[in-house]
Formats: sequence, C-alpha cells, structure tokens
Amino acid sequence: MTAPDLALTRRRLLTGLAATGFLASAAPGALAQAPRPLELTAQIGARALRPGLPDTALATLIGAGGDGALRFQRGDEVAVSLANALPTPALLSIRGGGTAGAEPLLARQPAAPGARASFPLKLRHAGTGLCDLRLWGDDSAPMPVRALVVAEREPVAVDRDEVLLIEDVRLDGDGRALAPGRDAVPASSLLLLNGRLGFELPVRSGQRLRLRFINGCHRSVIALKIADHDLRVMAVDGQPAEPFVARAGQVVLAPGSRVDAMVDALRPPGSEAVILLHDGSSARPLGRLVYGAEPALRAAPAAPLGPLPSNGLPERLDLKSALRVELPLGGPDWRRPADLTAATAPAFKLKPDRVAVLALSNPGPQPMVFHLHGHWFRLLDRLDDGWKPFWLDTLTIGAQQTERIAFAAEQPGRWLLEAMAAQWSAPRLLRSYAVE
Repeated sequence: MTAPDLALTRRRLLTGLAATGFLASAAPGALAQAPRPLELTAQIGARALRPGLPDTALATLIGAGGDGALRFQRGDEVAVSLANALPTPALLSIRGGGTAGAEPLLARQPAAPGARASFPLKLRHAGTGLCDLRLWGDDSAPMPVRALVVAEREPVAVDRDEVLLIEDVRLDGDGRALAPGRDAVPASSLLLLNGRLGFELPVRSGQRLRLRFINGCHRSVIALKIADHDLRVMAVDGQPAEPFVARAGQVVLAPGSRVDAMVDALRPPGSEAVILLHDGSSARPLGRLVYGAEPALRAAPAAPLGPLPSNGLPERLDLKSALRVELPLGGPDWRRPADLTAATAPAFKLKPDRVAVLALSNPGPQPMVFHLHGHWFRLLDRLDDGWKPFWLDTLTIGAQQTERIAFAAEQPGRWLLEAMAAQWSAPRLLRSYAVE
C-alpha cells in the first residue's frame, strides 16, 4: 500500500513533543521473597544489516530469553548483574526506575572489560522502561538498549502486549558502525524495529493491542504512526496518563522516551498497515502490521478503556511553595560522563517531599534533550498555572527556548541530570541534584 504523507516538519515534530512505589510491605508474617535475578551480558555481536555484504559488528545487551523485552511485575525486587565482555568499560543505567544507592556514576562506577557489576533494583512503578548502556561511552562505540517492561498487578484488558523498539545505526563506507557524540562523517543511516529491517507484526482482525513504542535512537527525535489506525495514548515515559487519541494519529518521542498506546486492529483479514517513522525531514516505512486470514476476533470494537492503574504519583503539585531553579542546558557546569563523580557539587538540593520547578533554558542553535533521573515531572503550561495531563522523564527543548517542569522529590539520594543536543555528533552532558 502507499504510505500516507505525514507532512511533518522539524518544528512541528518538536512542538508535538512539548505538547505530548516499590511495594515494601507484605502481609504480616509473610516470608520475604528472594530477589528475582536479571543477568545481562554486554558483548560484541554481528548483525546482517546490508544484504549480500558482511555482517556489522555491534555491541549487544544479552539476557535470559535472548534480546527481547525484559519482563517483571510491579513490586519485584531484582538482583541485577552485568557481565562486561566488551573491549571498553560498561555502565548500566535504568530508565523508568532506579535506586538511589545504585545511581550510576554517583554510586556505581563502570565495569572494566572482563569484569562483572551487580546492584539491587526495586521496581516501584509499573510501566515501560529501558536498560541502557549509553550513559557511559557511547562516544567510543554505539551502545545498545533493552526494553524493560514492568507489568501492573491489576489486569489490563488487552489481547496482546507488544514492544516496538526503534534503534538507529550509522555506517561508514566500509560498513563499520559509527559512534554518536563526536564529529559526523559521511554515512548511511539505518533504522531497525525490534532489531530488524522490514519488521512485520502479525495481528488478528478485532484484536486490541497494547503497543509500547520506545525511541532507542541515539540522538534523534522521531514521530511514529500506523496507517489507518488510531493510537490511544495510555502512558508516557512509563507513567499512566489520562487517555487521549494521538493527534493526527502519531506519537512523538525524544531519545529514550516511551509511549504506551492502545490500538484496535479493525482492518479486514488479509490486509496490511504500514508503520511509519518521521525524523523531521522525511517519512519512511519502518515495518507493517500484517493481518491474518482468520475471522475477526470480535464482531464489534471493544469498549474504550479507562486509565491504567496509578503508580501513586501525586495528583497535585504545590507550585506556590516550590523551590525554583534556573537551569541552562549546556555550558561549563555540565560535564561529560568521564568527568563527573560523586564529589562534583550538585546543581541544586531540595528536601524530601518538596516540589521543585526547573526552568530549562536552551541557549543553543539546536534542540536539546533533557532527562531527569529518579523522578517524573509535569510539563508546565506557559503561564505556570497548570500542566499537561501526563508525566514525563524526558523532554525536548527547542533552540533558544525555555520550558518549565515540576516534580515532587519523593526519593532521597543523589540523582543525575542529562542533556544533549538532538544531533548525531552532540556529546552527552551531565549534572546532578540531591534530595536530602
């Protein structure tokens, strides 16, 4: 079928993005459950990315069950172990979770080649997250991510729960993978969906799908849509949202962002629908939904779903007594990962349970991507009198623009702040903040 024109400019892409507890107590007398193991190995693997030409060497993150999503349940306590079989140091970061005592660089250092690193992880919130090796060293080699799915303890009425992880690879003329975060050279760019070119997702007519879209690209802001299908957004960056139908049928994601959308497969048996990606300059097909020949699962569409179960984030934020912080992105106070340690002074401090309002200003000529570790935030309206009806942990700030965000400091400890320009050659920059 012919791919519809998304007609999405880079400005509209960024505008669309801006618009868009660990269960510690069991029953008295119950025996504590042993932590669930999560054993991962970082190693070099080979991918067939160019038909008829040699495979491409790429870093991979392998765990139980191969390279698919890592699945747990809200309230699980996990014993994470990373074996580093790469020729360079490796540092695992958890996006959509994390434990203050195991925050990377502030409490854990990279594992040397041939070494193993272990730390505990308490999955306080249900949602879609990432196991990410890109915090350290993605400027020396392109590093992988793995989807981390933390299921709700309450049932969610869907027929299928699928992860759609988008990744990008840039190759030089000899077919070698290029690292982001340094000067770009002439290259060909490939986009992979669940590790493959030309991905196909088999579906049955009448099914209700929960699709967990993840932008695993290194620096690119992207928009996604499925031709002739509505996307009903249910969660953003791992946190439940007030459900809404995606405008123009598309969702916009910064690098590392996640969107959970409900999709009703209402096309007739035997049909197809293209999955389209737009990077701000052009649209391209990324994969397809392929309908089987069997009869429809339902005679009529399923009833609309209500919100997903809450993770317990506050319904209201006290902005009047909030700590207010001006935080320009970039500049001499921001450091590359190798230059930041626990001894580096935090950008700001706040007491537990207090609200912080950050004014994130981007003085540069390129959009910047900001990621907050340890907490989720609300994107404030321009008049500072309300917020968007969803939580975020990642946000794109346009060139020479300022956005204001607010969050409640529910987790004591030291946490990272990340910022990088949304272009391939931009370095990853860090600061930290303290809740104490």
